[in-house]
Amino acid sequence: MKVSNIPYHKTGYFSSLMCDYLEEKKELQSFYNRFPNLENFKLQIEEKSKNFPDRNREVLANALVNQYANITASEKTKTNISLLKEQNTFTVVTGHQLNLFTGPLYFLYKIISTINLTEELKRTYPEQNFVPVYWMATEDHDFDEINYFNFKGKKIQWNKNASGGVGRLNTEGLDQVFNAFSSTIGGGKTAEELKTLFTEAYLSHTNLTAATRYLANELFTSYGLVIVDGDDKELKKLQIPYVKEDLLNHTGFSKVEETNARLSAVSDNYKIQVNPREINYFYLVDDVRERIIKKDDLYLINNTEITFTEEAILKELNEFPERFSPNVVGRPLFQEIILPNLCYIGGGGELAYWLELKTYFESQNVTFPMLLLRNSALLITEKQSEKLNKLNVSIEDLFLKQNSLVNKKIREISNIDIDFTPQKKHLEEQFKQLYTLAEQTDKTFLGAVKAQEVKQKKGLQALEDRLLQAQKRKLKDHVIRLTDIQNQLFPNKSLQERNQNFSEPYLEFGPSLISNLIATLKPLDGNFLILEL
Repeated sequence: MKVSNIPYHKTGYFSSLMCDYLEEKKELQSFYNRFPNLENFKLQIEEKSKNFPDRNREVLANALVNQYANITASEKTKTNISLLKEQNTFTVVTGHQLNLFTGPLYFLYKIISTINLTEELKRTYPEQNFVPVYWMATEDHDFDEINYFNFKGKKIQWNKNASGGVGRLNTEGLDQVFNAFSSTIGGGKTAEELKTLFTEAYLSHTNLTAATRYLANELFTSYGLVIVDGDDKELKKLQIPYVKEDLLNHTGFSKVEETNARLSAVSDNYKIQVNPREINYFYLVDDVRERIIKKDDLYLINNTEITFTEEAILKELNEFPERFSPNVVGRPLFQEIILPNLCYIGGGGELAYWLELKTYFESQNVTFPMLLLRNSALLITEKQSEKLNKLNVSIEDLFLKQNSLVNKKIREISNIDIDFTPQKKHLEEQFKQLYTLAEQTDKTFLGAVKAQEVKQKKGLQALEDRLLQAQKRKLKDHVIRLTDIQNQLFPNKSLQERNQNFSEPYLEFGPSLISNLIATLKPLDGNFLILEL
């Protein structure tokens, strides 16, 4: 396997906020606790040790035993669940929606980054234990975001009327999805393995939470991954004081608004990811997950007839904490309340909204985790690598926008020079003399000289563009081969990992796909990886 890399900022696919964070720009340092490097984990361990109650460990471990009651977990996973009771055990967490059949390929990268970081931490801090955790976003209610996956350019979709938390959805109708997938994937040993995996996950479990837990457990069964479902009454009991604080004082709203204002002041290029609500919790029952809104002295459940007085909603919270579901502001806090967590691993968009939350965490006396950008990778087959070599395309070339890539390569392989830069420079020199002449004679002619310069530069550019188009037609075969290979590696002109489902490379590489990724992805590397498998 050949491994190379490219800095994130050179890919063109990551925000200025994330690139600045990775470069540890001074202006951003107040928005996070510690930057994720091995040395900083020592202080993070010390801080979390002092700020995580033993009682929470007991509640967590017992809840996980119940959640795994009907799952065949590996001995390593069982051991990790048991270790969570110990004061010297800490977690590294990633979270993801319950996307159908894992959704995009980066689902694997998130979890593998998490597993690999725990292994690296154990080597560095052998006196502690480190458990990799996948947090299932079972309470999300945006079904349209998770009801499909892409396979070989086709959208395999689950058509269903859905409402409420997606984890509670029954799996009715997924047999039709399986038939569509099965007819597309074809035959062969690896294809049959994938069909069996889909069948066992989605057709043998009654809801989406159970199906996703089974799937993730099967894919990572030998690596000790612990899968957490936050939609759990015992775990929700631990967030009662924080929900009460939010309902009565709206601290999350004020603190995140304050942070967003500071973040926007750092740079106009930073896009705010989360706009907090006055109340950052939903009311969750059966197939309903609706916002809690305070109006005058009443608490209303949006789009329903349900209302509470202050006394009644606090009583409801104490008796039925499972009915209070955190939104994007509350969920990270809930996670850090119930887990002895050191680090959250996520994509660029996720880390961007975490950077808005530190002040809120401080107000709640909850340790803010370290934030690590998950590994990103481009997988290239041996055949694709050979094609790239024949076309003389470098790794950095691959990440160019398609028009820029084609233009660059056409200029390189043409037997005539289609770069009019020397002519443009010569023209500029000539106009410098004309500007001097106009200054010395009649300054009112400066505008006319400028207009003529612009006109002639445009003319040169138009000639260059026409010649380039003519060469593209002449070298049509090369252009087609070039665009074909880039389209294969960047489907929909976006990153492979955001479009492709894991089943495509799994078909190509088989079960060794995951073991190869485990062996290759380095969570603290800090670069975008290119893997020629």
